[in-house]
Amino acid sequence: MDPKERKKIPRQKMPEQDPRRRRHNFEEVPYGFTEELALTEAKRCLKCKKPLCMTGCPVNIRIPEFIKLIEEGKFIEAAWKLKEQNSLPAVTGRVCPQESQCESKCILGKKGEPVAIGRLERFAADFERSAGKIKLPDISKPTGKKVAVIGAGPAGLTVAGDLIKLGHQVTIFEALHEPGGVLVYGIPEFRLPKEIVRFEVDYLRKLGVEIKTDYVVGKANTVDELLRNGFDAVFIGTGAGLPIFMNIPGENLVGVYSANEYLTRSNLMKAFRFPEYGTAPIRSKKVITIGGGNVAMDSARTALRLGAESIIVYRRSRAEMPARAEEIHHAEEEGVQIKILTNPVRIIGDEKGKVKSIECIKMKLGEPDASGRRRPIPIKGSEFIIDCDTVVPALGNRPNPLIPMTTPDLKTTRWGTLECDPDTLETSKKGVFAGGDIVTGAATVISAMGAGKVAAKSIHEYLTTGKVTKPEKQTPKGEK
Repeated sequence: MDPKERKKIPRQKMPEQDPRRRRHNFEEVPYGFTEELALTEAKRCLKCKKPLCMTGCPVNIRIPEFIKLIEEGKFIEAAWKLKEQNSLPAVTGRVCPQESQCESKCILGKKGEPVAIGRLERFAADFERSAGKIKLPDISKPTGKKVAVIGAGPAGLTVAGDLIKLGHQVTIFEALHEPGGVLVYGIPEFRLPKEIVRFEVDYLRKLGVEIKTDYVVGKANTVDELLRNGFDAVFIGTGAGLPIFMNIPGENLVGVYSANEYLTRSNLMKAFRFPEYGTAPIRSKKVITIGGGNVAMDSARTALRLGAESIIVYRRSRAEMPARAEEIHHAEEEGVQIKILTNPVRIIGDEKGKVKSIECIKMKLGEPDASGRRRPIPIKGSEFIIDCDTVVPALGNRPNPLIPMTTPDLKTTRWGTLECDPDTLETSKKGVFAGGDIVTGAATVISAMGAGKVAAKSIHEYLTTGKVTKPEKQTPKGEK
């Protein structure tokens, strides 16, 4: 097709559940592209000679190539092309913030709407899964080297997938009873069905990756013991699972749950399917979620589905909310109320020590702070009370300190994250690498996967040469 014809094709809308129905169930909200929609959307790609979209992808997917295969009707081949760089395309097609990464670089987005790269990625991966035509890549000759991967989250799964293809023996140690990390305990079923995560994990098992669950490194074994007991290298991808609280009065009352606990009960422990699953759900009449990120949206939308009136309070304006625009839109469609420029100052309990209300203060925006967003300033005398029986702070997470505490020569930052070479992700300890939220603090699934790919490359070099070399930095043209 002529580029002018391609530009005339509007971005295709993805069908999704009616919000009046979906607010009462945990089924996935978007249905995904049909074959016809995928073919039409793929025709919008301009096949740029210098595809800027690829510069926005942390895992270096060959975006024009997989979209071209979809346009040609080669849907399964498109999935295989994706899996050359990305072991979890059905996951990233759903939860990756494409609008701020690959799609933000798309040339069509300058004067209109970018190609729906994420939705096409999801379509190809789902088509391959439903067709049952899984193609296993060629595995290099065994090297005899063993790698321990601590944590079966996005970073750990990516490292394992890349290293197993290079011929190394890989064992993942996961503390919880099911692999997937934040993909299974943090992201709700209606945004990422767990059967999809299991399918992607099983793909890694078919490649030869061994996964040991219910195994807490730092308790069962330390990093040093893994290195002494036959592993040639270790990757730490334990994420950031330690919740942050506001340190306001009343946070110890019955009815205050970190977003981690609230979502883990529902997602991993299937509380929403009680009594089929033995985990009792948190039955509430009115839930206040504190925060404005994706986790806050997930918590508030989960509360709604568990039968509660659901309200988000956020101390900045709508424009500063870090959540994806799509997630905010879906939350509001379903009936979640969002109170902006509102900050909690105390949680109030009854005579039995249970939450009965929360006191908030109205805010106004001042000058930008270190984050680049305008600093919220309390408005004196504007305090007010909201009645509620459950409060869920969704304010971010810090890394769990267990591994640094049991590995003395691992250097950490003042935030508790691991110190790593930013180019190679090598830690202060020889043979030990790290990536994802344990290094950056809480971030996105795709950024953790990108770190996993960098770490896998460094680990492979370390195992084959005994050292890790920093990549040469490109000097911009015109500079010496």
